[in-house]
Amino acid sequence: MQQFGQDAHGSDWQTGGAIPGAPGVAAYAQRCAHPKPIPILIAVPHAGRFYPASLTGRMRNPADAPLRLEDRLVDLLAEAVASATGASLIVAHAPRALIDLNRSADDVDWEMIAGGALPGGARMGAGRRSRSGLGLVPRRLPGIGEIWRGRISQAELAARIDLVHRPYHHALSEALEELRDRWGRALLIDLHSMPPLGPLTGPDAAASFVVGDRFGASCDGALVRAALHHLSDAGQLAAHNRPYAGGYVLDRHGAPARGLNALQLEVCRSVYLDAAMTGPGSGFAATVELLTGLVRRLASEVNALPNWFAQAAE
Repeated sequence: MQQFGQDAHGSDWQTGGAIPGAPGVAAYAQRCAHPKPIPILIAVPHAGRFYPASLTGRMRNPADAPLRLEDRLVDLLAEAVASATGASLIVAHAPRALIDLNRSADDVDWEMIAGGALPGGARMGAGRRSRSGLGLVPRRLPGIGEIWRGRISQAELAARIDLVHRPYHHALSEALEELRDRWGRALLIDLHSMPPLGPLTGPDAAASFVVGDRFGASCDGALVRAALHHLSDAGQLAAHNRPYAGGYVLDRHGAPARGLNALQLEVCRSVYLDAAMTGPGSGFAATVELLTGLVRRLASEVNALPNWFAQAAE
């Protein structure tokens, strides 16, 4: 990992990994305050928007497909909230079109890989997400169809895993455990955005936020309840695990029994983007304020949990 400076709050900004086809461009950036003032890490795996020409040149619809895959500008929300609260932060620069960091490295639609397996590895069965077209390398989108003009080579897939997926998750794991080691417990907020689930107002209003915890497996229930109460107290309609319960990030990094909690937070894009869903909208600042309050409340709730080291010593 290469350090490249400090921000106004004395936080180190570091980079890691690399984007294949883009020499010198890191796969992710990481912000760590010193000392770490709260036991929370915010991660943003789906907002990367650095697209090498070698990637977009192979897309059937390069104008629309990348935007459909992005959690558009949710990284700007995360950066503002982390700056206001002191939360640690990891933001992917590699786009989801290149590799989906919320999927297991073996959740691959092998029909889109030339040869059908990684070099030296056995072909494995496709997971549910890859069968739907949204596996480790997204293959198809509703209304667009097939994303790529042809298959991906085994070497390309291996490079994406080695240069993007593996270092991102290693950095996330290290950062979360460092917080746990300092505070005795820690919380990962895996931040995403979602298309509108329905109208935002009226008798049939849909949730603007979805809190996911893998149906209780990835996070202490007290933290989930606090998140839902905070959103409700702010007048926001929030759902729990439906339709988004979280994915690979929570499965891999959430371990409440070891003091490592992880929840996924989906934010409706209509809440913070403009009508075209491409730039910040009139609700952006209010959303930052809401999420800043949420992170501060969750930090207090994390501190109220039993200290993992004290429990482990018993």
